[in-house]
Amino acid sequence: MDNSMASFLHQQGFIVNGRIYRLFCFSRLNGFYNIDRHSGRILFSQNIQLIITSPVSAFVESVADGLLQQGEIRLGANVIAIESVSAQSIKVKNDSMVVKTLSPVVMYSTVLRPDGRKYTVYFQPGDPGYDALITANLQKKYKAFYGQEAPAGRVKVNSKGVVKMNVLQYKGTVIKGYSGLLQVTGPQKLLQIAVDCGLGSKNSQGMGCLQVQRQNHADRSVVFGGNPIGRQINNISNFVSSPCR
Repeated sequence: MDNSMASFLHQQGFIVNGRIYRLFCFSRLNGFYNIDRHSGRILFSQNIQLIITSPVSAFVESVADGLLQQGEIRLGANVIAIESVSAQSIKVKNDSMVVKTLSPVVMYSTVLRPDGRKYTVYFQPGDPGYDALITANLQKKYKAFYGQEAPAGRVKVNSKGVVKMNVLQYKGTVIKGYSGLLQVTGPQKLLQIAVDCGLGSKNSQGMGCLQVQRQNHADRSVVFGGNPIGRQINNISNFVSSPCR
């Protein structure tokens, strides 16, 4: 990524009501792997795939150009050779979609204890208040990107089968997220933001990356056949081993 774009995202970003939104997301590493319990490392034996999504075309182009020019990327202590880079732009056309999470969706609220101390409550699909938090989050991202109020209407998230809780650590902080198949319904423009920016919170930390499986409207549906979607970059690399978390 060029220095001006990196500086903008890290130091300024998109601001709404004093809060900064980076407006990009990325998936977990996708590929065949084994876990070495002795060394605590994840060993990928074949090519791996990383998906990066954003509604900001300049960001996508900058990342793609940087990867192609460098020919490699550093993940932790590992230097990964870039085999290919591809970009796609997929539009959400309807008011309902089935998505697969490519990284856990995180939604939380910070509340005060009786003694005045703060603590974090994490929510999962189906919890009271979950849809309201998801909707408010998407509306703020929409306003941050477009500079205008988001369309009216609530976004609803329902699990399609069992969702898995993922407990993660980020810079020493425990984070709880949920992964699985989700039915997401609401205003089309907000669903597009969810696909492009990520669903829920902490998207720029790699949470809430989505892959659309099917779009629905009334009795019609569009099936994507499992292809990764969104304004995104797919980079396929050779081999990586990293500490197991």
